[in-house]
Amino acid sequence: MFDSFPGGASERLERPAYHADLGRVYTSGIGFLNKLERGQHFKERGFPSWEAFADGDWERALSLADERREDYTQELRQASRLGVRHRRLRVVEFPVTPYVQWELFVLRVRVDLGDDIKVIDAADISNIEHSRPVPEVVILGDAVMYEVVYDEDGNAAGAKRYTDRSLIRETNAGFDALYQRGEGFRDFFDREIVTLDPPRMSGTPTGCRGSR
Repeated sequence: MFDSFPGGASERLERPAYHADLGRVYTSGIGFLNKLERGQHFKERGFPSWEAFADGDWERALSLADERREDYTQELRQASRLGVRHRRLRVVEFPVTPYVQWELFVLRVRVDLGDDIKVIDAADISNIEHSRPVPEVVILGDAVMYEVVYDEDGNAAGAKRYTDRSLIRETNAGFDALYQRGEGFRDFFDREIVTLDPPRMSGTPTGCRGSR
């Protein structure tokens, strides 16, 4: 699974070019968008909810996340008009990192609006991560695939663009297999996330199973 991915030919795009290219391809009749998220520590400068989270204001972070409902509603309406099915799979390690705890509250807003998101425990895919983690990718039909690239500080810095259709199909097949094994977002969230204490922004992981 994902065996060919590391050797795939790609073109590096800086962040503005990545966003422009994704937007262009997205409206070209792709049929579906699949997103696989693997990293556990990121920064999202400029996103108000993340900025509040990073400042240690947990309640404001959640309030600001909820204020994005209209934006997400418009995104999903556009997807419906274009006939694009969205699916996202979020890999989660335990103990849950502060970033992932925050992100799952943001994703809960999307799920409330009908976004199709599942979660999978990293321990459940350890058998396919012997040599490397599963890739962090956005797959747009069979047209193009992007591997998101981050700078040393954890901020999104662009993407590697892949157009080899055999590689895209293989990577998408891997996504499908993991997605089938994933757990429904609400079940996971209610059991593992909602009862955690607000995260500590000291660089230490937050929460653990059985501590609530």
